[in-house]
Amino acid sequence: MKMLTISLGILILAGLGACVNSALYAGRINKEHPASGALIEVNGADVHVLQQGEAGPVVVMVHGASANAREFDWSLAPRLAETHRILMIDRPGHGHSERLEDADTLAVQAAQVAGALKALAPGEKAVLVGHSFGGAVSLRVALDHPELVDGLVLLAPVSHDWGGGGEAWYNKYASHPLMGPAFTQLVPIVGPSQVRGGITNVFSPKPAPDGYFEKSGIGLLFRPSNFAANAKDVNGLRAELAAQQVRYEEIKVPIVVFSGALDTVISPQLHVGRLKHQVDGLELVKLADGGHMPHHAFGEDVAETIRRLTASVGSAT
Repeated sequence: MKMLTISLGILILAGLGACVNSALYAGRINKEHPASGALIEVNGADVHVLQQGEAGPVVVMVHGASANAREFDWSLAPRLAETHRILMIDRPGHGHSERLEDADTLAVQAAQVAGALKALAPGEKAVLVGHSFGGAVSLRVALDHPELVDGLVLLAPVSHDWGGGGEAWYNKYASHPLMGPAFTQLVPIVGPSQVRGGITNVFSPKPAPDGYFEKSGIGLLFRPSNFAANAKDVNGLRAELAAQQVRYEEIKVPIVVFSGALDTVISPQLHVGRLKHQVDGLELVKLADGGHMPHHAFGEDVAETIRRLTASVGSAT
C-alpha cells in the first residue's frame, strides 16, 4: 500500500509538472508569435487573419496541417503585396483562431474562411490559395460559398479519400477523449525538437529555407489545444473527403494545381490525379523535381500564376 501511495504521488507530481511546463510554454510561444492580425468574429468564434497589401484583387491563403497563417506571411504573400490584397487565415484552433466544437468538419472550416472574407472584403470575390489540408478547405469554400470565389490555386492539395495509411500514431492519442488531455500536456516537452528534425522530409527533395521553424511560427503547434485541434482535423479528414469528393463536378471556377512529382507527404496520383478527371479545365502544373512545399521552392511561379488568374477573372467580369 505504501509503494502504491508513493507511485501515485510521483505520477501526480509528474502530471502537475507537465501541466505547468505546457502552460509556461504556451505563454512564451504566444509572446514570440502574438496575434498580430485582425480578429474577426465568425459564428461565435474569433478568426485570426494576417493581412498584406492595401488594394487590388483579393487573395485568401489557407494553410495546411501542423501550420498557421505565418506559413505565407514571409514566403508567398510579400511577392504579391504591391498589387494584391492578401488575407492569410488561421484555421480554427490553429495559430490564434478559436476552435469551434465541430471544426473538424470541412464545412465548418470553410464557413470560418468565408465569414472572414465577407467581413474584411465585403461584396468582393477572391482567389483562394490552399496548401495541403488548406487545399481541401479551399475546395469546400468553392463548393459551399461559390459566390465568394473567383478561382483556386492549390498547392500539393489533399482532395480525396486516400484509402488509409500514413496517419501518425500521436494524432490518435492526442485526439482521444480520455487520453488526449493528458497526452497533449507532454507535447511541448518533446514536440519541438522532433518536428525540427522532420522538416527536411516535408521539403524534400528541396532544402528547407533557413529559419523556417521560427519564421512560420511552427512552435504554436505544440500548445496542447492547438495540437489536439490539429490531431482532430487530421484524424477526421479521410471521412470528410470521402463525402466531399463526389461534389467536385459542381466547381465551375478556374483551378490551377501545383503538384510535386517527388512529394513524400501525399500521393499526387491519389489526389490531383483524380481531381483532374472531375473538374473541367483544371490546369495542372507538374513539378518534376518538386515536393510538398511548392510555395517555397517555386514561390515566384506560384505568385505569377496568382497574378495571371486574378487578371483573367477580373477582365472576365
